Amino acid sequence: MNSQNVIGIIGLGYVGLPIALAFAKNYQTVAYDVNQKRVKELTNRYDSNNEFKYKDFLKSKYITFTNDNNLLKKVKIFIVTVPTPVFKNKTVDKRYVIAATKLIQNYMKKGSIIIYESTVYPGFCEEICLPILKKSKLFYNKDFFIGYSPERINPGDKKNKFETINKVVSGSNKYSTKVISNLYKSIINADVHIAKSIKVAEAAKVIENAQRDLNVAFMNEINKLFSKMNLNIYDILKAANTKWNFLNFEPGMVGGHCISVDPYYLMEKAKKINQNLELISTARKTNDNYYKFVSKRIRKITTSKKKSYPKVLILGYTFKENCTDTRNTGVKNLYLDLTKYFGNKVFIFDPLIKFKFDEDFNFIKNINNHIKAFDVIILCVKHDKFLKLKIENYLKDEKSVIIDLKDFLPIKNKLSI
Repeated sequence: MNSQNVIGIIGLGYVGLPIALAFAKNYQTVAYDVNQKRVKELTNRYDSNNEFKYKDFLKSKYITFTNDNNLLKKVKIFIVTVPTPVFKNKTVDKRYVIAATKLIQNYMKKGSIIIYESTVYPGFCEEICLPILKKSKLFYNKDFFIGYSPERINPGDKKNKFETINKVVSGSNKYSTKVISNLYKSIINADVHIAKSIKVAEAAKVIENAQRDLNVAFMNEINKLFSKMNLNIYDILKAANTKWNFLNFEPGMVGGHCISVDPYYLMEKAKKINQNLELISTARKTNDNYYKFVSKRIRKITTSKKKSYPKVLILGYTFKENCTDTRNTGVKNLYLDLTKYFGNKVFIFDPLIKFKFDEDFNFIKNINNHIKAFDVIILCVKHDKFLKLKIENYLKDEKSVIIDLKDFLPIKNKLSI
């Protein structure tokens, strides 16, 4: 064990937990979260997000899961991994980062380094967080230092893990940059890129997902066009992907804690300096409203099949395939829109999630209780588990249809949007 520095991870969600487990293999690590239930389950080596198994915890020998502030007294290097969401009006929600920073400010000591991994806009750490930390009466860049190293955790991805993903790092001066760089180099098996400044690192992170948002918006836009021409978007993409430099994106409802959120942080900063980000703003509107197009197409298909009031099953509710994360899932809006037309005959089945949220929704817990029950089945999320389902068994009759939004199911005569 490296006994020089005690690492403190603030926030133990999809980002914080893998980082905490990685550091705890070599460093004494205090893994802190305000959620007492989350701390208790992790102490018992159980991850309700299903990203880590019991055996994964055994490799991290030097970890203490806690919600006790007093344990932060021995921490020298703090890593902030709290959420940075947006409010319903799409303005940025700074509360979690500010709360974490205020917490840390009470336990800083000479030599402390505070590293932020949460997604923010360029300038956020120095403009919002630093003034709070300075209230500690310690001297900036002499007694304490800050840095930024953007998270790149991809929930549900078993190949690209924290230890194997290239890391961008930055510090408030040369000393802190070197310490932060060496710290991450000691626990990951990937390259560490040193950004020229904290602002550069912040900017790099926020444009990564904004770029993906733009590309998906383009696919959604052209899918609206091609659908009016009775052309299958996936047939077109298969042909286009034969060119070496064609980017492999698909249409779809964009959700989650990154792609559907990060552009708003960039837009927030743009407003502060009177810069209008028209393209990014339009892409966000395109993707946020894509569910309306999908819903309309589904209604048109069911009408053509002479099923005016069908019983509908939605397969998948999480924001992406093979993960349990439901934050900002586009399926929620699709469900709500379909219920306006089909009433309480719309159901959802997702084997990866629990049913403690959105309790008013019609969730199905056991799909096998619904043989030959549905007029329309819609695949919204590409969970691998759906490949094992004989989905045809749940169709009511020969006029029933399967609509595959992701060209995923190996079923003949399915329909696409």
